[in-house]
Amino acid sequence: MENLDLRYAFILLFGVFIAAVAQVLLKKSAMRHYSSTIKEYLNPFVIGGYIIFIGSTIMSILAYRGIPLSMGPMLEATSYIYVTIFGVTIFHEKMNLQKYIALVFIVCGIAIYSLGVA
Repeated sequence: MENLDLRYAFILLFGVFIAAVAQVLLKKSAMRHYSSTIKEYLNPFVIGGYIIFIGSTIMSILAYRGIPLSMGPMLEATSYIYVTIFGVTIFHEKMNLQKYIALVFIVCGIAIYSLGVA
């Protein structure tokens, strides 16, 4: 990890973040009722969500040019944190003890890997 270029790590983290935003758009679209199947799939939320997913994929490809392959899953695990925050703030989902414990394990895993303990 000594030769790690942090720019690539931030590219991957930003890609993961915008993928979480795309998930929010798709869920917002799924929560609406549409008069036809075509409107269900061809609306701004769905189209925007998939365009963002394409951008996220491109960012992941670019990021792997400068970060080790073993670091990718650790950075991508931050998506659970983003999705939880969005779920609680945007969709008013309820958190329970199991979800909090799971988030603590995820954050601890990221911290342990980042510190080079593992």
